[in-house]
Amino acid sequence: QLVESGGGLVQPGGSLTLSCAAASGFTLRGYAIGWFRQAPGKEREAVVCISSSDDRIRYADSAKDRFSISRDYTKNTAYLQIDGLRPEDTAVYYCNAPHWPQDYWGQGTQVTVSS
Repeated sequence: QLVESGGGLVQPGGSLTLSCAAASGFTLRGYAIGWFRQAPGKEREAVVCISSSDDRIRYADSAKDRFSISRDYTKNTAYLQIDGLRPEDTAVYYCNAPHWPQDYWGQGTQVTVSS
């Protein structure tokens, strides 16, 4: 139901905007959206989320300064902007829409930060 894109190889200090598009027939309206990432050899961790009702945003402590979440209902897409990329940001980034009984996840997009 969700398709991420926008990842790639970026030099340290660069910026990226990742997209999370809803598949045809699915709408982001009414869902909270979260971004997660999984670095090699590490567990998946939450980065940031935006609520479904009042657009309240919650950041992981490690993401407060350089990460920004947004969404555009006209495009049925959510975004994650990352500024000041660091090598430790290298990971597969996933978007998530909480849903009962099983959350919706995308396939992920790889972000590699390297000079």
